Amino acid sequence: MDLNDLRVFEKVGALLSFSAAARALGIPKSSVSRSVTRLEAALGTRLCQRTTRTVVLTGPGIALMERCADIMGRVTETLDYVGHLGATPRGLLRITAGIGFGVNVLSVMLPRFLQLYPEVSVTLDLTSKSVELVPEGIDVAIRMGPMAASQLVAVKLGSLSRHLCASPAYLARRSAPVALEDLCHHDTVEMPGSDGRARRWSFRCDGVTKIIEPQPRLCVNDALTIHRMVVHGAGIGVISGYLCEPEFTTGRLLRLFPQWKLDPVEVSIVFPSRRALSPSVRAFVDFMRDACKPGELWLDALIGGDPESLA
Repeated sequence: MDLNDLRVFEKVGALLSFSAAARALGIPKSSVSRSVTRLEAALGTRLCQRTTRTVVLTGPGIALMERCADIMGRVTETLDYVGHLGATPRGLLRITAGIGFGVNVLSVMLPRFLQLYPEVSVTLDLTSKSVELVPEGIDVAIRMGPMAASQLVAVKLGSLSRHLCASPAYLARRSAPVALEDLCHHDTVEMPGSDGRARRWSFRCDGVTKIIEPQPRLCVNDALTIHRMVVHGAGIGVISGYLCEPEFTTGRLLRLFPQWKLDPVEVSIVFPSRRALSPSVRAFVDFMRDACKPGELWLDALIGGDPESLA
């Protein structure tokens, strides 16, 4: 079977016209007819009913049409991938990420990446807001949390562990909470949710789940700033492991209720499409996948687990 015949049939099925398909593909109408005829002969079934004015797909034709886009997309993706294997990454790479991840992680990793690829230059946009990739001309983004359904491609890099923390100065000023429920009566520092309201804290221990809805005295839309404020005694907060574990060692922060675990936060690298992926974007995605291993940088070894397979 000739894959070109499949490509021609996909165009006929989309436009429901041999003439329109021929114009779209830039080939004679007779070539379109021969392609569909060959495909029907190879499959042993009629794919469409033709009249002088219209084309109507048969049941088998509809079934094939539903799968054509995915099939041809995979073929194109594979050819693009192979075609770029020998290409040298070069040019400007535009990356966006959260402020805390940029300051604490990408500041370490990007110099390594640039050493590996001397013909690549990078523009890094650090922001607490989710940037629209295509309208803003961004090549790749680092995103936290579950990914909403979209046309973007997301590859999971790993998970951030989180801990409930307070500074010794705060606990000296206010008596330490004895039970999780006591958190509702303490000063808390929290990040607002997508609806502008404070997020709930979900704790798990030995199969038991407790949901706490703190009434934060301070709401901040940046994780790094929350970390700094908790260190300086603003209140109790949930902080990512790679930020707070060094503070546990120095004593600047204390971990509260260590037996109660908070759900980790997924970290993903996101880009608009696998098709025609530039060599520089592919190189950065592969670099991040290889570099994000348990116990290195932000993937803390104390609480975190292995990142999911990225193959």
